[in-house]
Amino acid sequence: MQKEVIKQTTKPPFSLLKATRKTHKWLMLFLGVQFVIWSVTGAYMVFFNIDYIHGDTLVKNQQVSLVDANVNFSIKALLRQYPLAKKIELSSFLTKPVYRFKVGEDNVLLDANSGRLLSPITKIDAVAVAQQEYTGEGDIVSISLITENPPFELRASVLPAWRINFDDFAEPTLYVSATSGKIVGKRHEFWRLFDWIFRFHVMDYQDSEVDNNLLFTFSFFGLLAGLSGLILLYFRLSNKRAQ
Repeated sequence: MQKEVIKQTTKPPFSLLKATRKTHKWLMLFLGVQFVIWSVTGAYMVFFNIDYIHGDTLVKNQQVSLVDANVNFSIKALLRQYPLAKKIELSSFLTKPVYRFKVGEDNVLLDANSGRLLSPITKIDAVAVAQQEYTGEGDIVSISLITENPPFELRASVLPAWRINFDDFAEPTLYVSATSGKIVGKRHEFWRLFDWIFRFHVMDYQDSEVDNNLLFTFSFFGLLAGLSGLILLYFRLSNKRAQ
């Protein structure tokens, strides 16, 4: 009678080096493309001066000093005409004194000398504001009034607004509020590209906010990849010392 020899297979002992190497390999395979995206987009955001990206160099931001004695229409008269007015501000609009305030959620622009309602401002006034504030030398190529469905670069809360495009380097655009007469947006092609790059950098393709689960998930696995890499480095240095 032939005896069957049964070989017992023993489970190999756990190897931290092998487990770490395998974990690191698969994590980097999973995260590698995103790491490249983070590097490229981060380099773009660091390369450009943030003030230029924000369009701060496109406008003069002129400051005009005003005092109550320079106006003929008093705040008391304003409150009689608009008893629900709040956040009243005495400032300038096209070199003349004006009151800017809110009634409910609406912005109101009032002539501080005559008490005449100036809002919503006309196309001619919007162009004058843009030309007064713009620092470049390009001509205006197009003007449009946006009342709904604003482009991604403009907040819906500032509508209605005049969009004024200039024929200049990087195709700059100024947005002038139709109710307050203020510059409420400054954009150019480098900023528009920056916005898309920022979306890829924070992995949020809807609202560009750093609060999405996808980013946190990749960051967590990225941390694990970094820790596993440190463990592999420890083993490599240990082997070199042993030799």
